[in-house]
Amino acid sequence: MDILFKVLIDPFLQMGAMPDLFVQTIWDGFVTGVLYALIALGFVLIFKASGVFNFAQGIMVVFAGLTLVGLYEMGLPAPLALLVTLGVMFVLALAIERVVLRPLVNQPDIILFMATFGITYFLIGLGELIFGGNPKQMITDQLFLPRGAIEVKMLGGFVQFQKIDIAAAVIAVVMIVALAVFFQKTRIGRALRAVADSHKAALSVGISLNQIWVIVWFTAGIVALVTGIMWGARSDVSFGLQVIALKALPVLILGGFTSVPGAIVGGLIIGIGEKLGEFYWGPLVGGGIESWLAYCIALGFLLFRPQGLFGDKIIERI
Repeated sequence: MDILFKVLIDPFLQMGAMPDLFVQTIWDGFVTGVLYALIALGFVLIFKASGVFNFAQGIMVVFAGLTLVGLYEMGLPAPLALLVTLGVMFVLALAIERVVLRPLVNQPDIILFMATFGITYFLIGLGELIFGGNPKQMITDQLFLPRGAIEVKMLGGFVQFQKIDIAAAVIAVVMIVALAVFFQKTRIGRALRAVADSHKAALSVGISLNQIWVIVWFTAGIVALVTGIMWGARSDVSFGLQVIALKALPVLILGGFTSVPGAIVGGLIIGIGEKLGEFYWGPLVGGGIESWLAYCIALGFLLFRPQGLFGDKIIERI
């Protein structure tokens, strides 16, 4: 009984006793959650346009970040390296559409899904061949990303806000809002939804699958580049980042695979939940909660609401 009380009640007592640490934990979870949402947006983009989970999104984050840092190390100024990296992501989108997607139009979704596995391992090999396998430091100063921290006296203590975290949160929120407007208000956004519903129906009304897929993969590449810069600024740019990108899977399960607002809410739930769990319950259960809590939350949603918070309920008529 004492152990149960300690596990269930003691963390809440700590929250009340040290409210400044609670606010700090919420902030750290918020920033992580926004970045999770940004990663999830890349998956949402591809899923909206093809109905397929893009397993390659994680390595696209790594490849974009490595390209940016690699070009800078070759002597290009940071702003020019950024523009060239955008060009590289456009060429990559064009190549994926021409070589991989175009021959697979109207094929079963599982074939397109397996094609994204092929893209993943191709980019891993290409990235290691060009940039090597060692972690690289993100060029935050050259990209005018702020360093240092701001300390705010709050609730009897001090809460520390890293400037790079503030910048990451602002940039991510702006991009999320822009993509939400893009999907809902633009002609291309409506065409994306039509392509996701049915390739044949989209073709019958004059929508070009080739153009839509290039646009959506390039947009996903832009999202991957921003994500790589933000995550790389908080750590290093390495192939290990693709493991972090898989955290987008529980985010998508929570929010729904086709919902931009769902990606936001799901990312915040996972990010804040992980930080709270690790800080308050981690010491009581031996730590490591941050590595598995997201998947447990996702499993609960799969059992009781498999379409996610914002996903459409699938009704099949017989």
